[in-house]
Amino acid sequence: MKALIIVDVQYDFLPGGSLEVPRGDEIIPIINNIQKDYDLVVATQDWHPANHLSFASQHEGKLPFEQIDLDGLDQILWPDHCIQESYGSEISEELNTSRIEAIFRKGMDPNIDSYSGFYDNGKRKDTGLSGYLKARKIDEVHVCGLAADFCVYFTAMDSIAEGFKTSIISKATKAIDKGEFMEKKNTFIQAGGTLI
Repeated sequence: MKALIIVDVQYDFLPGGSLEVPRGDEIIPIINNIQKDYDLVVATQDWHPANHLSFASQHEGKLPFEQIDLDGLDQILWPDHCIQESYGSEISEELNTSRIEAIFRKGMDPNIDSYSGFYDNGKRKDTGLSGYLKARKIDEVHVCGLAADFCVYFTAMDSIAEGFKTSIISKATKAIDKGEFMEKKNTFIQAGGTLI
């Protein structure tokens, strides 16, 4: 059984959003088109409280994209994004959501960031996604969405670690930083993942 995980297709990651992924909107028609090929479709949604400590605005004198130590973990400081109940946190209306059976929210704990749809960055809290997929007898997972070099990559890496045969759909994802994604892509392949 094969599942599609659609990662964070939210307005703040789309052109005009506070943390936009260049040409991120171009993947939406592709994602809409492929959903019919899967036994199960789920999505993730970045869902931050306004005081999230991954936001540069929460650290005096710090700018977006600077790096700090946050509770023992390396943390890139981001522009405020995907704040709960804001327009930017909403899943794009252009995305066909009729086949999405469940949405797994992440990044709700203000003290730790959460790139992966499975766990926070310190693997302290589990979203329940792995258990959900296993209960539905899923053995293969394909990951798409935004952004390729962060939330898609970390979701896919955790999917491998959870024992799923895992692929990233390269035409259905875009990166914030293409160079960074090239490096991470190699790590993903070395871990046993494939690109389709």
